[in-house]
Amino acid sequence: MGAGNHTEVSDFLLLGLSEDPELQTLIFGLLLSMYLVTVFGNLLIILIISCDSHLHTPMYFFLFNLSFVDICFTSTTVPKMLVNIQTQSKTISYVGCFTQIYFFMIFAGLDGFLLTVMAYDRFVAICHPLYYMVIMNPRLCGLLVLMCWFIIFWVSLLHILLLRQLNFCIGTEIPHFFCELAQVLKLACSDTFINNIVLYVATALLGVFPLVGILFSYSQIVSSLMGMSSAEGKYKAFSTCGSHLSAVSLYYGTSLGVYFGSAATHSSQRSSIASVMYTVVTPMLNPFIYSLRNKDVKRALGRLLCQAASCP
Repeated sequence: MGAGNHTEVSDFLLLGLSEDPELQTLIFGLLLSMYLVTVFGNLLIILIISCDSHLHTPMYFFLFNLSFVDICFTSTTVPKMLVNIQTQSKTISYVGCFTQIYFFMIFAGLDGFLLTVMAYDRFVAICHPLYYMVIMNPRLCGLLVLMCWFIIFWVSLLHILLLRQLNFCIGTEIPHFFCELAQVLKLACSDTFINNIVLYVATALLGVFPLVGILFSYSQIVSSLMGMSSAEGKYKAFSTCGSHLSAVSLYYGTSLGVYFGSAATHSSQRSSIASVMYTVVTPMLNPFIYSLRNKDVKRALGRLLCQAASCP
């Protein structure tokens, strides 16, 4: 087949989490509930940060962006699966599948980048507190976020351009609930050597480097805290990192768990179920992590509710 015949496939089949008809209603209810909690929880964080001037700081600027990305991240996969379950259809169009891959990679990558930027923010706040507002000025914060978008935009676009050069056979089934790049590459009828090389390199650069950046930031934070003489000062300084550490642990813990778990079991169904953890559960829990463990957010929520109830 020539390079121009790769559009021969008009759609793909998403096998979903389970083929058992009796489980479809349960899966639909659980996913819809988690999706609604994710959207409303993150929208609430965005609303609180936007409305409360006390939270117009670099840390909450990055949290604002993280909440927005989490909404988009979940919205790239869950709505399509809910529609397929409701209509009892497994199809996703060729264009729809590639679009889903593109946006999934963008928002998954942005999650990791923003967590890294937030770690750098905590490093500056704790290790260089006197220069914090000078270093983390609005211009730098904006540039850091724009740089994250710029890098992941072009990396994702490169994957899609390479993917469009491949040929796919008719009746292609994807053993997942969304179009994952690695799964789609396995279904190509043509050589995917270049695609796999780019995928491995991008995964190493966009996965390992941010994690190394986070670990380096926290190694410097721990070193700085060890030099403090006041136990109360140590606790107060490190408590500002609690929410971020929880979010990092959840994101990388579930992501690495899915990767190593699927590599060990070679089970597509188990891999699909495990993927729910970082595509649905993690974005759903982030608002709770940053609201329940953060006194500033809780106070801002109280002020917002008080204003809504017309409190004096």
